[in-house]
Amino acid sequence: MAKKEGPAAETMTGGDALVRGLKTHGVDTVFALPGAQIYGLSDALAREAAAIRTIGARHEQTTAYMAYGYARASARPGVFAVVPGPGILNASAALLTAHSCNAPILALTGDVPSAFKDRGRGALHELPDQLQILRSMTKYAAHVALPEAAPGAVADAFQAMQSGRRGAAAIQAPWDFFDRQAEIAPQAPLPLLQAPEIDHDAVVRAARLINAANAPMIFVGSGALDANAEVTALAERLNAPVVSFRGGRGVVSDDHPLGFTVAAGQRLWPETDLAIVIGSRFELLDIRWRWRPKDLKIIRVDIDPAEFDRIETDVDLHADAAGGARALLCALEMGGVAPRRQALIAAAKSAAALSIQGVQPQVDYLRAIRDVLPHDGIFVDELSQVGFASIFGFPVYQPRTLISAGYQGTLGFGFPTALGAKVACPDRAVVSVTGDGGFLFAAQELVTAVQYGINLVTIVFNNGSYGNVLRDQATLYEGRLLGSELVNPDFLRFARACGVEAHRVHKPVALRPVLERALAANQPILIEVAVPRGSDGNPWPLLHPSFE
Repeated sequence: MAKKEGPAAETMTGGDALVRGLKTHGVDTVFALPGAQIYGLSDALAREAAAIRTIGARHEQTTAYMAYGYARASARPGVFAVVPGPGILNASAALLTAHSCNAPILALTGDVPSAFKDRGRGALHELPDQLQILRSMTKYAAHVALPEAAPGAVADAFQAMQSGRRGAAAIQAPWDFFDRQAEIAPQAPLPLLQAPEIDHDAVVRAARLINAANAPMIFVGSGALDANAEVTALAERLNAPVVSFRGGRGVVSDDHPLGFTVAAGQRLWPETDLAIVIGSRFELLDIRWRWRPKDLKIIRVDIDPAEFDRIETDVDLHADAAGGARALLCALEMGGVAPRRQALIAAAKSAAALSIQGVQPQVDYLRAIRDVLPHDGIFVDELSQVGFASIFGFPVYQPRTLISAGYQGTLGFGFPTALGAKVACPDRAVVSVTGDGGFLFAAQELVTAVQYGINLVTIVFNNGSYGNVLRDQATLYEGRLLGSELVNPDFLRFARACGVEAHRVHKPVALRPVLERALAANQPILIEVAVPRGSDGNPWPLLHPSFE
């Protein structure tokens, strides 16, 4: 029998090979900041402009945050390209954020010329053991020395990013690689690694715990973003509230009786006797709530077996969120479930809604935004007073419509991440909500929004401070302030100098009509909300409650 021939090889550069690999994997957008070591890659992208849109930026961190926002909003891999050394280090905060939030983003970067590899001669942008740094923040990182190896590296990266627990990947190559020509055969996408076969015995043990529970509660994280139907069905079968902290917001809609924020969940936590944790690190247990009910049992459903060693559990179910939730639901069809507690659940949700009203003015501003933003609109938070309040004070109705920095808490991520989300979802409303301190990490990217027609609405809450630092220094350190008070530019004049329409409001009631017009205008717009320094309500009692 004649041997089946593979796809014909073609003469191309290493840069071409990488770009062809991106096209093969369905990439339509790359975020990039060109530089000498990746000129060949940039030129390959320029020659494929009809198939792949390249969006530039004014700082490397923005390219990576845009890739993160693109991936988080769309569930498709985001791709960015920057120079090595200082360039990839500038982008590393976004790589770390993607790692913490299970977002598939691919970093493409250069390296010193092949002749200088591992010689320590101080070639331009040389970073000792750059590959090891990338490996510490990604699921997959490779040095590709020869153009012939590029298609396989791209295929490996996409397989790793999207299989199991999603995450980041990186490919680096020598400066000369990108322009070097070779005979290169294309590589088809590799199949994603299959979820493990679900352990029937573990499901049976879990079902027994569920049937014996009187007060179960479900906890979800970003690993459950694509399992909203399955988790909702399980919750309804058990009559169990579903609590999400950040990553899992919207898995069960906040307008569903069982959709709980942390503010509502903490009210039922003392009586909870079973926690079903799906696709979540369960940060609430020992980092946020820091108190465990006496007879609590824990069932954990996770695609990453490493998570099973991080907290003590009663049953571990190695499965993706949708498959695990379905398995539990099927097992329960043959048996009983916990007693129904509609009155208690409704009372907890109502009491939480009342309690958050004390966090002002943030909650009233969040309500104004929610009233205007469509249900499928995307809200990108920031490390800010209004951002912290949004964890419990901003209703979320669909998965992937609230984007946070996860446990990394990367100050300054919000505005550039929102740009990427808007690129991924140009026909949906996207709002960036940021503080004045965080916004100034990447404020120059307003010109990027203008240049590329990224019609994002950015709301800057200007309290002239790093608000959380200011509060902590005032209350914990006898009022000794250091670096927490800010002198800001006139944000309206700054935005207008960038070519962006700008408005200023002072009250929640004034924000609503301005935001409504801004979203309808479909152009880059900045809205400044003037907040007196030190006037923000304290959100932390609802994020770190005491159960004593």
